[in-house]
Amino acid sequence: MANYLRILVTVFIVVAAVFAGRWVWNDYMHSPWTRDGRVRADIITVAPDVSGWVTNLNIGNDQLVEEGELLFSVDSKRYQAALNQSKANTENALYSWQLAKHKYERRVELRHQKAISAEDLESARISTAIAKANYDLAQAQQATAQLNLDRTQVYAPATGHIINLNLRQGNYVGQGVSVLAIVRSNSFYVTGYFEETKIPLIHLNQKAKMILLSGDKPLTGRVVSVGKAIANTNTQSNGQLLPQIQQSFNWVRLSQRIPVDIKFDPLPGDTQLSAGMTATVHLTKQ
Repeated sequence: MANYLRILVTVFIVVAAVFAGRWVWNDYMHSPWTRDGRVRADIITVAPDVSGWVTNLNIGNDQLVEEGELLFSVDSKRYQAALNQSKANTENALYSWQLAKHKYERRVELRHQKAISAEDLESARISTAIAKANYDLAQAQQATAQLNLDRTQVYAPATGHIINLNLRQGNYVGQGVSVLAIVRSNSFYVTGYFEETKIPLIHLNQKAKMILLSGDKPLTGRVVSVGKAIANTNTQSNGQLLPQIQQSFNWVRLSQRIPVDIKFDPLPGDTQLSAGMTATVHLTKQ
């Protein structure tokens, strides 16, 4: 009787282990989940549109700034002088155009009196048109000078936190060279990298549960996009844009990873997110 009971318990354990192993295998292979998730956010790089010395720095690293808030100022003396010069050129061009127009109108009257030739009248008309074009050019240059002066004040393009602040008061900044970045507030989302065999199980608006590596509190969200392309590491183009195919391939066919973006539902007030965090993502089966 004892031997029969031991055999029965052994068979039960083996059967339970087989079913448990099958369940784990099916859950791993056929359920839409992945441990390869990353928290991401909209990162805005900030670069001055003009060059010069930084005369005023109003921010610090990790500081929260509001959209439109002054971040720093670039020395404006040179750009103010350029604007003054441009205004003077515009005024001079205006007077030149008015003078040319007055001469042309006078020659029109003289032409009616047949006191000048048609060629002289046409020459006066062309001179007036040239003066008008020079005036328009001077106005455009003045607008550019005003824009450069305005751009010496660098404002926050969005509300968020300052990161990677590589700037100090007195530094020289170059046009178009990034000096800091802003993590846009309320822009966090998760990108899960799912095996291609699980993509048929993933759909837009599918509910998701995410657990960050930094804590065990689950967060929820919904699928907002499924990647439509990834890079092909087996081919590349040559100088003539012809595909170069590798002559050898891996014997083991590894499943490719497809990025799936997930938008967070409203987050708890004490949730702390940083772009680059690791997350495990589980999607509900549909």
